[in-house]
Amino acid sequence: MEVFEKWESEIRGYSRTYPTVFASASNARQVDEVGRSYLDFFAGAGVLNFGHNNPRMKRAMIEFLEADGVAHSLDMATTTKRDFISKFVSTVLEPRGMTMRLQFMGPTGSNAVEAALKLARKVTGRRDVVAFTHGFHGMTLGSLALTGNDVFRRAAGVPLENVHRLPFETAPGGGLASLEAYREQLADVSSGLLPPAAFVVETIQAEGGVNVAGAEWLHAVQRLARDVGALFVIDEIQVGCGRTGSYFSFDGMGLDPDIVCLAKGIGGYGTPLAMNLNRPELDAHWAPGEHTGTFRGQGLSFVAGREALTYFDDDELMNEVHAKAERMVSVLDGLAAEVPDRGSAGKDRRFAVRGRGMIQGLDVVDGAFAKAVAAECFARGLLIGPCGSGGRVLKLIPPLTIPDDDLDEGLEILAGAVRDTL
Repeated sequence: MEVFEKWESEIRGYSRTYPTVFASASNARQVDEVGRSYLDFFAGAGVLNFGHNNPRMKRAMIEFLEADGVAHSLDMATTTKRDFISKFVSTVLEPRGMTMRLQFMGPTGSNAVEAALKLARKVTGRRDVVAFTHGFHGMTLGSLALTGNDVFRRAAGVPLENVHRLPFETAPGGGLASLEAYREQLADVSSGLLPPAAFVVETIQAEGGVNVAGAEWLHAVQRLARDVGALFVIDEIQVGCGRTGSYFSFDGMGLDPDIVCLAKGIGGYGTPLAMNLNRPELDAHWAPGEHTGTFRGQGLSFVAGREALTYFDDDELMNEVHAKAERMVSVLDGLAAEVPDRGSAGKDRRFAVRGRGMIQGLDVVDGAFAKAVAAECFARGLLIGPCGSGGRVLKLIPPLTIPDDDLDEGLEILAGAVRDTL
């Protein structure tokens, strides 16, 4: 670690949480340079849905490189981009009756959110955007304005403006009543509030603590957006691409978003790619080149991303996700049931489990305790990361392709680390 400590910026974070030097990786395991194997329940913060060095994608990428495929093309037309678009349309959009336009931008989720904000403001002519407490949408200034985490926000150094924040459904003050109260305020000409350009929401707040919104509340957000002439934007960046047991986390809810922000898992292999799905009538407001980016045409990501989409040609992987999710929840529920109320002064300090599919969170209430558990997990060969307010939630996001034995071993390590830390 000496080279990193001497030369790399103090901004580094994950290398402090996982203080070793990794040398190789395969599916749900990473191996460090001294040969120790670690189970990966972090999976690149949701990037590696299909595991490290997925063999199907690796083979396709090698063939692409050996054929001198176009690795970089700005937003020029290439055969690899056409293959990705065609596969995405036939696999994801057409079966859902969606006619969205695919917009590629700089290859990060934050850039996808920035593009969504620009388009919403351009379409509506409004400035303010509604975001929700505990949300995370990125680290660039526009997306950071939507993000709730105070540590991230303070680093901006400038005011983060033009955002009206409402409580998420599961947050204090949240629920249908708060949405109706905001509706009434907008209707009051003396409230001082202007109608927003968009409502930007995560169906599951991953970094915010694995907070899960219900279909009724999400429909109420969508209905309010439509009623006040705002766009309804779903940030699907960490929980999409099969993570919840279907391609979109909002599948089956009957929602009809105006923009869907995607990144992380759509690159398949871990190579960067970000994409927004825009309603055609909204997308028509863009002028050519109005939101640009040097890496909109990353050929390797298109190749790997197209191969990732083949996992949705049938239900095999999603059936496995549901089965693995049941095992994850069973272990976490059992662990939570073992822990008595650790509260004082009448405060509820019991553990809680929440999530959907293969994103699950164990809320251990205390951020210091969660950090200690994560450190103990690392010592035992498991990579897992805290999230949520004060880092109080242990988030489990292993690759969807993780072998059953590895999943069980990781859950056993986690349970032992929690018990021993207690």
